[in-house]
Amino acid sequence: MLSTLVADLNKLCDELPFHTGWYLKALRTGETAHRHGHEVVPSASTRKIAIMMAALKAVHEGKLSLEQPVTIQARYQDNDSGCFQHLRPGFTIQLYDALVMMIIVSDNTCTGMVADLVGLDQINALCRSIGMQGTTHRYGIPPGGMAGYRPAEATNATTPADVGLLLDLILQGTHDPAAAARLGCTPALCQLGLDILSWQKLRNRLPARLPHGTRVAHKTGTSAGNQNDVGIIYQGEQPLFILTAYTDQLPLELPDGTPGYTAAIQLIGRLSRLCYDALRV
Repeated sequence: MLSTLVADLNKLCDELPFHTGWYLKALRTGETAHRHGHEVVPSASTRKIAIMMAALKAVHEGKLSLEQPVTIQARYQDNDSGCFQHLRPGFTIQLYDALVMMIIVSDNTCTGMVADLVGLDQINALCRSIGMQGTTHRYGIPPGGMAGYRPAEATNATTPADVGLLLDLILQGTHDPAAAARLGCTPALCQLGLDILSWQKLRNRLPARLPHGTRVAHKTGTSAGNQNDVGIIYQGEQPLFILTAYTDQLPLELPDGTPGYTAAIQLIGRLSRLCYDALRV
């Protein structure tokens, strides 16, 4: 039973003066729980998981190739996330590399290019097909200042439960061809998606309080008004739980002077550790 854990998670959230929504699935038992799990919130960069899986679906369908060249264009470099915004345009990488950079350092230059290659309609269609009813991709790269724009319905948006569902299908798809087929992929492509998520370099949220070396396959999301992280947390080599955490409407400062974004980041780490301690064997 998750009741004690849920109460502890909610107590942490209730202590802070901003919105927090989360979705949890205990993978050994299949039990789920959530707090505001179906409330639509700005997705920020957690949306990039769906973009990656839509791209891998297009690879499976033969519309794209992981080896195809992608030339970095200046028109995609007007953004504030990742590394390629700072490099001289005109160099070429493979689509595989663009997917990796989009996830592991949240590179928005790569994100915009991949989103245009795949198409927003195709990304949204994949989300709808698997039941992500609260998720909408409106921009490849949001216009300046709109990544965490309110209302959520005006920008890229999702729900904690939607992203939990997507992560669950990716994980199942690594060994279940039927689950992979729901994503339009093969088990090998789902495994690639999971591997890329596990290479994440931005580790100051879900992994921050976990034992050193804990495997976490995850994707962060950041804007002026929200801090998010969503992922699959392992114990050893076994997936232990899925946790998607979304904070929103962050104040600039808490009454004690702590920046709002700092409090949100610390909260996500504490939620993750509570789940880890409660669910590990």
